[in-house]
Amino acid sequence: MSTWSNNGFTISTQKQYLDIYVIHKFLSDESYWAKGITIESVVKSIEHSSICFGLYKGDPRFEKSAQIGFVRAATDFVRFAYIMDVFVLKEYRGKGLSKWLMEVVTEHSDLKHVGKMLLCTNDAHGLYAQYGFQEINNPEIFMERKK
Repeated sequence: MSTWSNNGFTISTQKQYLDIYVIHKFLSDESYWAKGITIESVVKSIEHSSICFGLYKGDPRFEKSAQIGFVRAATDFVRFAYIMDVFVLKEYRGKGLSKWLMEVVTEHSDLKHVGKMLLCTNDAHGLYAQYGFQEINNPEIFMERKK
């Protein structure tokens, strides 16, 4: 498990510190990609994710803290990683926290050498481009199955 601190904020990969209610509220009410998701589905998605990153005001290891951001990844830690549910709460945006969060995710020792890392976004292309993400080459080879 890993932890990073910066200027009163902390990022941790320890799932026990995650505030499921904050994550659910954001995903269900504010995100465009998981609107209406149930809390049970959020819990299951976190339990089955390979690694999660919680962003906190304060440090959940030593003091009362508040979760203000989140990222999760499904990965084999070798060839493929899919980055999902990236967010920083609105009142904490514009402070460089999303950049710090993506830097930590992409440079994490278990993820930085993964062969292919994917994510989807409607509106944050500029942020992700700073960390090496680009439009997919040969998108015609990708297929999806929706339920």
